[in-house]
Amino acid sequence: MAPAGARTPADNLIRVQVVYYPGATCRPGGTGGGAGGLDLPGGTVVTIGAFDGVHVGHRRLIDRARRAASDIGASVAVVTFDRHPASVVRPGSAPLLLTDLEYRLALLDEAGADLVLVLVFDEERAMEPAEDFVSEVLVGCLRARAVVVGHDFHFGRHREGDVPLLQRMGARMGFDVTGMRLWSAGARPGAAAGGQDAEVPTAVTDEPVSSTRIRRLLAAGEVSEAALLLGRWHRLSGVVSHGDKRGRELGFPTANLAVPAEMQLCGDGVYAGWYLRPDGTRHQTALSVGRQPTFYTDRQFSLVEAYLLDFQGDLYDEVGTVELVARLRGQEKFASVEALVDQMAADVARTRQALASVGTTPGGRCRF
Repeated sequence: MAPAGARTPADNLIRVQVVYYPGATCRPGGTGGGAGGLDLPGGTVVTIGAFDGVHVGHRRLIDRARRAASDIGASVAVVTFDRHPASVVRPGSAPLLLTDLEYRLALLDEAGADLVLVLVFDEERAMEPAEDFVSEVLVGCLRARAVVVGHDFHFGRHREGDVPLLQRMGARMGFDVTGMRLWSAGARPGAAAGGQDAEVPTAVTDEPVSSTRIRRLLAAGEVSEAALLLGRWHRLSGVVSHGDKRGRELGFPTANLAVPAEMQLCGDGVYAGWYLRPDGTRHQTALSVGRQPTFYTDRQFSLVEAYLLDFQGDLYDEVGTVELVARLRGQEKFASVEALVDQMAADVARTRQALASVGTTPGGRCRF
């Protein structure tokens, strides 16, 4: 386990080539290696999707693409979008996001992509015929030699494109297509825990891994289970803003993170986690997500408040990131301020215990 204040790898160091489409590097109508196309002499093995969360199922797709690319001397290209497609196609019911674009690109880099093509997803893109997408993006821009997607993958106008369509076009245009079955987290021990043979809880083994399922777990506060499907702790980031300074008055000064409204929070409650500073240091953190019911009766939104253990300093206006490791308890309304302070002290003690039992990667269950 990294000690408080220990430095971590630079999370914003991205080595993968990122190209926005359409753009100067790769324009509609271009041919790979020619005018408007990318310089990809070996062609690409492509996988496509929103990749929200870049969870263990997504990484399995990229791993398959990586093996195929190695066999034929090609590059691994991931096609994703500048926003979630549902925010354009059905904005009234678009999901909250597990990752913003910047963090998604960093995770795709970590997963082994050589190139990420970020499509500008607007109304025009939403109404694009599936055949045009294949011709323009996969063949014209990326020189696809193989495509690896989920077996239930759909794309194009009204979701008219699917794996059989890709296979038919691939036979004509010179690329192979693999449609992979969705993967359940319980398929093998330790699959979501960095290779460790940790027991996978029964609660996360009954259905395939998906971003929707992870959002549901987070909303219920099941952050440990969500971490097994993500292959990492769920992160929330935001600028540290000025609050009512009530925590300081109680002896537990907190950093109030202004998390963007489109991001998926976890259910209201108290959590053990890590706080990551922009300078690369990380600190043990007791985290409250909630509406401060002891002091307010009608607050309509949840606050994200991080108390950094054994830390003194000014965090205001920096971009803070928290990793959610374990749920300690639900949100409560206390009869007195004294009772709340006693509970906060107990929460800090349990945070130390929880973080000591799990370390810095989601390899097992908390024991406290």
